[in-house]
Amino acid sequence: MNQLGVSRVSQSGSLSGQVSKQLEQLIREQRIAVGDKLPPENALCEMFGVSRTVVREAITHLKSLGLVETRRGIGTRVLRATPLEALPAKRISLTTVEDILHILELRLTLEPEAAALAAARHDAEDRRRLEVAHQAFVTACRDNSQAREEDFVFHFAIARATHNPAFATFYEQFDQGAIPRAKLLDVELDVEATRRYLERVGEEHAEILDAILARRVEAAREAMRYHLTRARDNYASYRQ
Repeated sequence: MNQLGVSRVSQSGSLSGQVSKQLEQLIREQRIAVGDKLPPENALCEMFGVSRTVVREAITHLKSLGLVETRRGIGTRVLRATPLEALPAKRISLTTVEDILHILELRLTLEPEAAALAAARHDAEDRRRLEVAHQAFVTACRDNSQAREEDFVFHFAIARATHNPAFATFYEQFDQGAIPRAKLLDVELDVEATRRYLERVGEEHAEILDAILARRVEAAREAMRYHLTRARDNYASYRQ
């Protein structure tokens, strides 16, 4: 019996991403309270209609957020109700923070709609360009790069996929300056925290890409809005 009220996942897009997103929401809402254990692996497989591999990938993602821990013979226990965010730098000047937040505020007014239009209008060439851009970002992160250029290219590919040249022209003028990390000095970066931060960015990119390629217009809009809102909230925390 599905006592948690989760939905069996769609077979389009990232299966583990869909599972982890639902579990994260249950933890945030404290329907699975801090200190409680997640249902056993086989029960989660049945609830979501997925394989053990998918469930394990989803739990690995929850671990990366600091939400759960797994102990052999005990199971997976909830550690906290909100993710433990990894911030890319220990300290950033207030002037730089304000510059980053201004750009993110602007991007939030435009890019969710660009993602929605890309979902509705992309063609085969856009699909190829988006997939190549996403893979380049993932590869750059694995090579311990800051992936600034690759991050920009992914978002620029979405702007181009709107088939509205004004979106592409607007985004192109910023170049890598649209990417918050481009404004940070290498000496300001926390290498390990940045690695975990970029893992999260990559996962969010994957969700945006999946929604666009599946032509799920509203899902693409919301995935982009979530991605940029989280970035804005992270950098706003440097004001404190």
